[in-house]
Amino acid sequence: MSYIVLARRYRPKSFATLVGQEHVVRALTHALDGKRLHHAYLFTGTRGVGKTTIARILAKALNCEAGVSSTPCGSCGTCEAIDQGRFIDYIEMDAASNRGVDEMTQILESAPYKLDSTRYKVLMIDEVHMLTNTAFNAMLKTLEEPPDHVKFVLATTDPQKIPVTVLSRCLQFNLKQMPQPAIVDHLVSVFAEEGITAEKSALRLIAQGAAGSMRDALSLSDQAIAYSAGEVTEESVRAMLGTIDASYLLNILDALVAADAKAVLAVVSRMEGMSFSFAAALSDLASLLARIAMAQAAIATIPEDALDRDHVLRLAKAMSREDVQLYYQIAIHGRNDLPFAPDEPTGFAMTLLRMHSFRPDEEGTGAQVPDSASRPVGETAPARNAAQSRAGGQPGPAPSHGATVQDESSSVAAGAGSFDGDWTSLVARLPLTGFVRNWANKSEFIGFEAGVFSLRVGTRALADDKPMREKLRAALEQYLGRPVRLAVQLGELAGASVAAIVEKDNDERQKAAEVSIMGDAFVREVMDKTGAVPTDIRPS
Repeated sequence: MSYIVLARRYRPKSFATLVGQEHVVRALTHALDGKRLHHAYLFTGTRGVGKTTIARILAKALNCEAGVSSTPCGSCGTCEAIDQGRFIDYIEMDAASNRGVDEMTQILESAPYKLDSTRYKVLMIDEVHMLTNTAFNAMLKTLEEPPDHVKFVLATTDPQKIPVTVLSRCLQFNLKQMPQPAIVDHLVSVFAEEGITAEKSALRLIAQGAAGSMRDALSLSDQAIAYSAGEVTEESVRAMLGTIDASYLLNILDALVAADAKAVLAVVSRMEGMSFSFAAALSDLASLLARIAMAQAAIATIPEDALDRDHVLRLAKAMSREDVQLYYQIAIHGRNDLPFAPDEPTGFAMTLLRMHSFRPDEEGTGAQVPDSASRPVGETAPARNAAQSRAGGQPGPAPSHGATVQDESSSVAAGAGSFDGDWTSLVARLPLTGFVRNWANKSEFIGFEAGVFSLRVGTRALADDKPMREKLRAALEQYLGRPVRLAVQLGELAGASVAAIVEKDNDERQKAAEVSIMGDAFVREVMDKTGAVPTDIRPS
């Protein structure tokens, strides 16, 4: 007998065995047991969360020879025929490959007819959003008032593409992505049933790689069993998926806490030799930093059985909350910038060096300060958090770096440029193209705090112009050498926009030049003698 993959062999055959969709099971169970049956159901959700499975269970519940109930017997001829895909009055149509009006007309023409032994004819249309507009229009009337024995079941991964006229005729259920603990628990039972040894940590990696899809988790399990020759270990699953060993990321954070750039680059070098995906490494690093931040906020958010729980709690104590937030933001930005780097290892290394180089200031205002302007790269400095711990949790005096770091509202010194509160001067120094500079010139500066530039613009078009705002934000980051954000408000301008300030300054300089020229004794003498009047006075 040919091998049947795990995703098919362990497809749930009843509502009781369905995993992770309790809200849908509850609603359908009450409807079936109370005989309050809708004529059209719409199941939405990402791949592998149970849309088709629920449709088949619903078809069995409606047509089971034991009667309509939420617990079909699963053993009668009708239930077995539906499970095996040979029940003539349960029709599954793939709209991805049968999306035209001709195919829809054909299935609708068959709707009035059924076997005498069949209670309900169930028409299941998968990926219904792929139907053409004419196909949707063809089914509308039948979908609203089908024959009494016809039930429609629609499934889609993209409900936004379904016309409202169709949505309004259906009872809609949104299927959730499977939570990782639920996937792990199900895999434990599957591997036990298969008689295959699997480490719990390996199953967690499979659940993480499945990204909320139970079908993907079972497919990855099949792959892991074949890859590891029967005994599924964490090491074999990591190798199969190409995921980063957590120890690399922990070593990176330990080196950052110790301000040891040499150790950071040494970890990058080892990772490069392992041919890891550095985009995935930055995602995993951001995920680790998020868990550390959550542990700092509430230790209870870290599961007791988490493999890295002890390391997360240790780093949560060793790192300041400001550092964690800054590193997280840099990791996210670094991942987005990775395609523009000369190569992935270089982009990854530069992202980590950015974390090493800039920190929130000691007052917690969010201003980033160079770690050391005088210490050679790689020289280990005492961790700031350790110094704070010895001082009873209070930050000590800021180290001397040969530069004065003022309060953020007055000056931020970082990277290639600085900001002293003069927005007009800052905009003039930024390397902006014409359209972006025009947007910036029409903005009014409100304030700067915790890495956020607050601006006001006078028109909805400027407020909604996200591409220009993003280009301005990128230019600010490049100039200041640190991540920043823009908070743009729509409101009445107070005459303090860059353009208004520049225009006012130009007017004042022009008037001063005119007063100076017209008040000059020699110019007055020439005018009196010749009657000439200066017409092109320009300020120097």
